[in-house]
Amino acid sequence: MVPDLSTVRDDGGGGFDRTRRILDSSLERTFNGITNGNGNANANGNTAPPNSQPDTQPAYLTTNSSEKDGFHSPPLRLNSNGTFWPPLKAVPLAAYYKLHRVPSLDSLTAMAEAQNEYRAQPIELPQSEPTHIEEPQDKSPPPPNGVHNKLLEHVVRTPGRQPSPQPTHLSVPGPGQHRVLPEQGPGYVAPIFEGKEKQMEQVMDQIEEKGFIPSEFVESETTWFYNELGIDDMYFQTETVEAIVNHILSLYAGKIAAFARDDGRLEIRLDKEAADHAVYIDTSKPGVSVTDGPRYEQRIDEKYINASVGDRSYRVESFRSASHLPGEKAQQLRCYFVYKCDFANPNPGPEETNLDIIGEKRFLQKATQNTKDIYQEVMNHAVTRTGPVIETFEIEGSREKRLVIAYRQGSAMGLFSALSDLYHYYGATSSRKYVEQFSNGITIMSIYLRPLLQSAPTMKHPPIEASIHQIMKEVSLLYCIPQNKFQGHFASGRLSLQETIYAHCVWVFVGHFLNRLGSEYTSLTSILDPNNSAHAEMLAKIKRRLRTETFTSDYILEIINKYPDLVRALYLAFANTHYVQTRGEQDDFLPTLSYLRLKEDPILDDNQLKDKITKQVVNEHDDMVMTAFRVFNAAVLKTNFYTPTKVALSFRLNPTFLPEVEYPQPLYGMFLVISSEFRGFHLRFRDIARGGIRIVKSRNKEAYSINARSLFDENYNLANTQQRKNKDIPEGGSKGVILLDVHHQDKVRVAFEKYIDSIMDLLLKPASPGIKDPIVDLHGQEEILFMGPDENTADLVNWATEHARKRGASWWKSFFTGKSPKLGGIPHDAYGMTTLSVREYILGIYRKLSLDETNVRKLQTGGPDGDLGSNEILLGREKYTAIVDGAGVLVDPQGLDRTELLRLAKKRAMISDYDTSKLSSTGYRILVDESNITLPSGEVVNNGMIFRNTFHLRGGNQFDIFVPCGGRPESIDLGTVNRLIVDGKSTIPYIVEGANLFITQDAKLRLEKAGCILYKDASANKGGVTSSSLEVLASLSFDDQGFEENMCIRADGSVPAFYDAYVKEVQETIKKNAALEFEAIWREHQQTRIARSTLSDTLSIAITKLDEELQKTELWNNMELRTSVLQDALPKLLLEKIGLDLIVQRVPDNYLRAIFGSYLASRFVYEHGSSPSQFAFFEFMSKRMARLDQQPGQQGTTHVNGVGA
Repeated sequence: MVPDLSTVRDDGGGGFDRTRRILDSSLERTFNGITNGNGNANANGNTAPPNSQPDTQPAYLTTNSSEKDGFHSPPLRLNSNGTFWPPLKAVPLAAYYKLHRVPSLDSLTAMAEAQNEYRAQPIELPQSEPTHIEEPQDKSPPPPNGVHNKLLEHVVRTPGRQPSPQPTHLSVPGPGQHRVLPEQGPGYVAPIFEGKEKQMEQVMDQIEEKGFIPSEFVESETTWFYNELGIDDMYFQTETVEAIVNHILSLYAGKIAAFARDDGRLEIRLDKEAADHAVYIDTSKPGVSVTDGPRYEQRIDEKYINASVGDRSYRVESFRSASHLPGEKAQQLRCYFVYKCDFANPNPGPEETNLDIIGEKRFLQKATQNTKDIYQEVMNHAVTRTGPVIETFEIEGSREKRLVIAYRQGSAMGLFSALSDLYHYYGATSSRKYVEQFSNGITIMSIYLRPLLQSAPTMKHPPIEASIHQIMKEVSLLYCIPQNKFQGHFASGRLSLQETIYAHCVWVFVGHFLNRLGSEYTSLTSILDPNNSAHAEMLAKIKRRLRTETFTSDYILEIINKYPDLVRALYLAFANTHYVQTRGEQDDFLPTLSYLRLKEDPILDDNQLKDKITKQVVNEHDDMVMTAFRVFNAAVLKTNFYTPTKVALSFRLNPTFLPEVEYPQPLYGMFLVISSEFRGFHLRFRDIARGGIRIVKSRNKEAYSINARSLFDENYNLANTQQRKNKDIPEGGSKGVILLDVHHQDKVRVAFEKYIDSIMDLLLKPASPGIKDPIVDLHGQEEILFMGPDENTADLVNWATEHARKRGASWWKSFFTGKSPKLGGIPHDAYGMTTLSVREYILGIYRKLSLDETNVRKLQTGGPDGDLGSNEILLGREKYTAIVDGAGVLVDPQGLDRTELLRLAKKRAMISDYDTSKLSSTGYRILVDESNITLPSGEVVNNGMIFRNTFHLRGGNQFDIFVPCGGRPESIDLGTVNRLIVDGKSTIPYIVEGANLFITQDAKLRLEKAGCILYKDASANKGGVTSSSLEVLASLSFDDQGFEENMCIRADGSVPAFYDAYVKEVQETIKKNAALEFEAIWREHQQTRIARSTLSDTLSIAITKLDEELQKTELWNNMELRTSVLQDALPKLLLEKIGLDLIVQRVPDNYLRAIFGSYLASRFVYEHGSSPSQFAFFEFMSKRMARLDQQPGQQGTTHVNGVGA
């Protein structure tokens, strides 16, 4: 709920009274005719009788029905006593859209004449509560371009989407929400500096001594600096006399320099940076963004605001001089003062919001009670939001508006300077600005905005009463990307904010998907078999090589910058599809664009855009880049671009634009998420799919460039691997990858939260007008994503689960796996879920070859500190002869002490904690930071890091089995595998690949050809995905109450009996599925001699294909068969606790279909192999149908058992 601050007063006064007295208020007088709060006298001293009837209606405030200019506004009348009826107030956002039009030049002239006529009349702004302006009914004909945008009721809706509370907060004008502040001062009162007059005398004395300023000007220059620049007493109390003298001399020198310039312009650039404060003074033209010069606001952003955290936070005060500079009617001075924060309590509690506790001492000393009340209300909202809180207030008796924005520190880099470009674009300027930091990690900005003084012939902005609401809306867009790659076009007014951010998003898209492989790659793919794992891996490597630097990100940026007119046309087409009219025919998306243009551009269809691009581009490369805009527009199925509040920009894309030759396995769904801190994808191969979310960091700019180029391909390959791994479960493969921007490597949590929240914008039905408006959904189907932890996100999944619940997602329980047991999660590490699957393959080899486990010499990468490594030590009984982890290498040919290893595994400690006194005479430990170490064999290790990284390649018949439980991808590839092959025979007889992608596919084939028995990662480590799938199923099957009672560890740590039993059933299911696949691969290898690592892939493909086909057949409609399969496939405990009928009601139909298909497909392929005879499936199904005939009455409705299920 938007807080009611209508009673809050901003009493102001104090140190700024002086500034306000000398403030040039001609703008207010010109527009409002105000001389005092109640006054009847206008600027000319004329008196208007009170209570006179309406008799005047200025042109610019009337409803103009002229078709040629399309300018509409609410019906206001000006009484003869100088008051408006209805009383003047800020136009509500809905009504604003009718003001948000560009009048014709004729209309502008008429407006100017009308304004000159009514300026002689006194206008009194109301002191009472404003009255809502009725919105006019729009009876105007279609717009000149003939295009009507979609009505809200015609928007394609997603069925069944649930309501969503707002992740951000935005005040929406309207009845009961409109706030007017009876503010007489700036909301801040600086403590009076008692020694100011004495200091001023000392300053003048020193200036006279220096002799630079003529003595007759010393007093006037000093008085001007002290009294007319709007500088409060805090500055004079902080600075030394010498510093103030230097500032005054610098300003005077600037005036002198102006006379030496040909154009006579006065330019002053003054800055001083100390350890705990800084001062910047610059000449400034109101309402104009400067793209050259010192750019002090950008510097303040980069050096102080962006970097503010904890006790290294900085607050900012900025003032505009009250008067113009001598001889410069268009120029004023803008002063910025930066102070290091001194918090009242630097370490408050995590939930603390009391300003007296979290506030900065100067702020608490200077802020009026009214300002504190405003900030307190905003703070209470900010701590509960993911994104910004945006509020606006009117200043009573003035057209000035107070814009207040709150957000989490570090979540909007560069926002302070970008806001200036935004309000300048809409014809406003700021009189003063404040940036306050609070020790709970919240930043609050307060900006006082006033309209530019415009003459009629050049009038191109609507009244500030209207534009303030558009500024508020676009602050949310600016928050997502404060400094976009096309900021220069926006600052200059060439493109609107929406157009530049749209161009920025497409620039990201083009960098990932511009097809630059050429015909050679296509020819190669026709020769190689993409279904062959080794061929596919080779193609992937060649693809990385062929993607040369022809189209670098800078080159793409250069091309787009050349065609702002094309960007505008392409954006109009995008907006025409995705902007939603929330007010029917009265609403139109065109006003939200750059209405500074005096004509409305026509909206072109795709063929017209193609022709326009062809005619304007100058070469083939330019054509390729600009054509990619059309591809992007066509691919977007839904977006949160026009949602009033958002934290990052998300796009649900149709992946059919991907070339099949590069991506042979078609994707089902693709999300692209863009923010200033990161870019990211979420890819899935099926509607029902599950996979982890990882965050990729980059050590330096070069590493970032490499990561950015490979981001999508890496994501695609990871999701594809997940698809093969998920063969036993209903979910297909998916993966999300977030790439942190090179300048934001410390923003892991910020990036994750924005990524998740913006994707949820596209999954949930918005139910808060003005906060989360409806979106155009061209996909038209409900979507649920199932996610899990991965690199750098394991400690963030609890937040994602709670956030989904706060936003009202019905599927919050199943949204993320890997969450805390208190939220119903089943932690893989605590219960060894991944290790159980790996162990089943290891034990299978021992069983088939009749090996004694305790005599097997074992090498393991990934030590006792990791999930997989620690559980492998705890569950295994082999003779460990070597362990490699992040700390280094631990070796003992006689066998490492098992008791000591168990101690480390339970403690989750690295091998650096191993008690070396337990090593034999031939044992040793080499840590990564050691060098020049002599081994017991006499070998000298020169570098511990290199020794660690290459130890697994030493071979030498030291080990019987190798189990990679950790390590970098492609640690063994075609170039290094020969070190493990001697005389054509593998030096390691058995390998079970627990770590993902540790060995490349071509290296696996070489090892198997050399006699190694090898089981690859996609088969061996699938235990984790099985556990996650069954966790999701339980979440979907229980209602909220039953879930909390049966699946959530209680606050006192007690475990529900059902949870404990369910975990045991999950573990048994993992072992059963692993054993089935192990036997299938072993059997088929014995029959065909095909490499096991190849058979793993062919089995996965066979199961996946059959699964998809089964879901489309009529078998699902056979209720007896469906019931029988679900009873076999679903966990017995869930069936006993909840019952099949309730499970079927609660679990989505497409998820149940996936369970049905995956169970039948996996059981058939495991039994009959990847290439069965054409009658095998018929035989398989005949047996199952025969079982149905033998069990009459077992297919009926099952009972519900258990309260709260």
